[in-house]
Amino acid sequence: MNTYPQLPDSEFAVMQIIWGEVTPISKTKVAELAAPERGWTPQTVYTLLNRLVDKGFLVSEKQGKERFYSPVVERDAYFHQETGRFMKIFHKNSLTGLMNALFSGRAKEEDLVELEAWMKNRKDGDLS
Repeated sequence: MNTYPQLPDSEFAVMQIIWGEVTPISKTKVAELAAPERGWTPQTVYTLLNRLVDKGFLVSEKQGKERFYSPVVERDAYFHQETGRFMKIFHKNSLTGLMNALFSGRAKEEDLVELEAWMKNRKDGDLS
């Protein structure tokens, strides 16, 4: 399994945009999508894209005057890694600790029913 560096919030925001779009995606389009959400200038986005290429998260290809980007690291792979890191750091890999933090005083009956059904399916061998 590959290990990826943890992304700062700004680079993660750019990856979220790219993971949510059809790729390859132009740097201009990424900048357009980032502007309303973050208020970044195009140059800021271009800098972040270059950092992500340097870290191995993206590949870029020049087509005419425009540069296009595609993810190398898939969203699910990165999320899986970061979830594992979160579990290790904050909950000492304890699912019970995570559940206590998530549901302490906030669990609705329907949440608990859904969670119970999910656990039963996992126990019966359905890994979805």
